[in-house]
Amino acid sequence: MTRRALVTGGAGFIGSHVADLFLSNGWSVDIIDNLSSGRRENVSSAAKLHTIDIRSPEAASLVRGGSFDVIAHLAAQIDVRKSVNDPAFDASVNVLGALNLVEALRQSDGTGAQHTRLVFASTGGALYGDHATPPNAETVAKEPDSPYGIAKLATELYLSYYARVQGMNMAAVRFANVYGPRQDPHGEAGVVAIFCERILSGRPLTVFGDGTQTRDYVHVSDVAAATFVAATKSLPDPRRLDDRAFNVGTGVATSVLSLAEVLRKAAGSTTRIEFAPKRPGEQQQSFLTVEKARSQLGWSAKISLDDGLADTFRWFSANTRTQ
Repeated sequence: MTRRALVTGGAGFIGSHVADLFLSNGWSVDIIDNLSSGRRENVSSAAKLHTIDIRSPEAASLVRGGSFDVIAHLAAQIDVRKSVNDPAFDASVNVLGALNLVEALRQSDGTGAQHTRLVFASTGGALYGDHATPPNAETVAKEPDSPYGIAKLATELYLSYYARVQGMNMAAVRFANVYGPRQDPHGEAGVVAIFCERILSGRPLTVFGDGTQTRDYVHVSDVAAATFVAATKSLPDPRRLDDRAFNVGTGVATSVLSLAEVLRKAAGSTTRIEFAPKRPGEQQQSFLTVEKARSQLGWSAKISLDDGLADTFRWFSANTRTQ
């Protein structure tokens, strides 16, 4: 019997790669995406797209009766600045949207509540805040500095409750800074996508502050692989919040200036770098410990920064619309 996966946010940057990986492994894939930021062209013709909101009764109905083996929940409001300006909207999407799906799963037909593995896309940067000294392990104290990070933590706490008390099958993957093909260079975009677009348009690369701030940059194909194994491998009993949570990154700290240099080399570009004032509230150092994913899931990032940036720039070069 063909296994079934539901990918929320499956028309988006990361979600579409996750959906493609399930398809390539022979799964049947349904996608929920309201296309507010996702793109229909990111969705494989082999998947079934439901253009609905995760907060809607229609989404709940699909989960309740879908008999899915896996739900990969990637749909989210991802703009940290928007979460600061409108925390109620952020919570509506990121907390209430998740609860709509989880409650539907709890009420689902047959044995869905215990059978279906729900994997939640969380954050490995915004969750830990700027108070812990990196590299940050899963058990580091959570001190999010934005409503976005608070909403991700709140959702993880809800899922931990559903796992421990309701006996449901939950896991969380905490992503580092994800980059790669299909990333949107507009809005709350990753720096790699922005730099690619600027190189292609002949504009300088803007670095905020002195460029020494570090991040853990992980290629989207590695992130999709981590999500897939978290959805399909045996996991430990969920006794505490962090038991079924896995950092997904490279474990390598890369400064923004180093990133710019590697990308310019990959692009064969001499685009100049310009500096702008440091943005208030921006974390200075952020990278993750990824030993737990390696030991418990058998996962580790495979793509080096040099190869990943070259792959990403090739994709942006081939897509002249630059999304």
